[in-house]
Amino acid sequence: MSDTVQKWERERLRELARKQLEYAKSELNQKRIKEWYLHNDLKGERPMVQLEMWTFEQEIIPQRLKCVTPKARALEAQLYRNFLNRELFDDDRVVPDYFPLSYDAWFRMFDIEVKVENAQLDGHQSLGHHFIPCLEDLEEDYEEGKIKPSTFGVDLERTEKKKQFIEEMIGDILPVKIQMDCLYSVPTQMLVHIMSMEQMMFNMYDYPELFKKMMGQIADDTLAYYRMLEEKKLILPTTTFESVGQGTFAFTNDLPGEDVFRERPFTTKDVWGFMDSQETVGISPQMYEEFIFPCYQKISSQYGLLSYGCCEPVNPIWENCISKLENLRKVSISPWCDEAYMGEQLRGSRVIYHRKPSPNYLGVDRILDEDALREHIRTTLRAAKGCKVEFTQRDVYTIHNDLDKARRYIEIIREEIENEWQP
Repeated sequence: MSDTVQKWERERLRELARKQLEYAKSELNQKRIKEWYLHNDLKGERPMVQLEMWTFEQEIIPQRLKCVTPKARALEAQLYRNFLNRELFDDDRVVPDYFPLSYDAWFRMFDIEVKVENAQLDGHQSLGHHFIPCLEDLEEDYEEGKIKPSTFGVDLERTEKKKQFIEEMIGDILPVKIQMDCLYSVPTQMLVHIMSMEQMMFNMYDYPELFKKMMGQIADDTLAYYRMLEEKKLILPTTTFESVGQGTFAFTNDLPGEDVFRERPFTTKDVWGFMDSQETVGISPQMYEEFIFPCYQKISSQYGLLSYGCCEPVNPIWENCISKLENLRKVSISPWCDEAYMGEQLRGSRVIYHRKPSPNYLGVDRILDEDALREHIRTTLRAAKGCKVEFTQRDVYTIHNDLDKARRYIEIIREEIENEWQP
């Protein structure tokens, strides 16, 4: 197949670009952008709500695609990602008036290539997968020189080629903007990808000092990566549409923006960062504090603002660890978290109660149990009374091809906020 984009494909892309721009300029979109600024700066009047689509987008995007050239088809899909939430679900996900593009940057822990084996279903690759461990016994791994300095870099040439292609297609409609999402560091996840969770825990027990040495190297290597980004002037503002894992936006006036960036180079202290440690739920809070937290504290101290957590419950490690992160602005309250306890801890604080509702209501049952969902949301709103609250629905891997169910799901959360929310 030729990789030359056909004329009709370019017109198709331009049609979608115009659609994105229309949504971006809409009064509703502008209103919600203002609400995001107020929310992240702790001045909001209501909880923000959004539904992450990427985990079930295979039910939504492919059937909309018309382009056949691989580059055009990939761009077509991304254009849809930029505005489909607004079109289909009417949540608080907002639409940018530009086409965002990130640098092709990379970080390889200990210079070890991650090896993964995917499960097959009906002859196709499925979500199931297994990471093939490259490290096993820390003592032997150190003796054999397997734990090397981490490698990292950025491919500016590849990034520029992408930018030029997109500009050629739609640049006169949507400007292409190189942006940096939050600085994203998940050391224990990267470690499990090359060691396995079982071996991570065995090594913590068998070689405690070597394990601490390894975690210290991870922190130092990460900071070396950040220094490289600073030297190359690749630290960019994170105060608007940039992504902040897991599942939120960067909008804030509490960090320097484009006006300051035009005057001086940025450091990591000027931007958002994100960290989580889902892989350590099987160890005690005391072990987390001793073996994991020093690395996390060293890395997270580099950020201007921090969002912490994903699916792990943070309440067991809140008092002695996470609460001590001075730049913390958002903390994930997952389905496995003690909601009431965290509500007590965050009430009146400068940390947003970032609730991740259970995905079961939307993603498991074909018919939405509205009464059960309402009670689930009410429980959160009561527990989080007096907190700044945000809802991000994550980890839904199917909506059973039922767009009405997903839209109704957002409507119910909004209704419960309207009826129950007490700031």
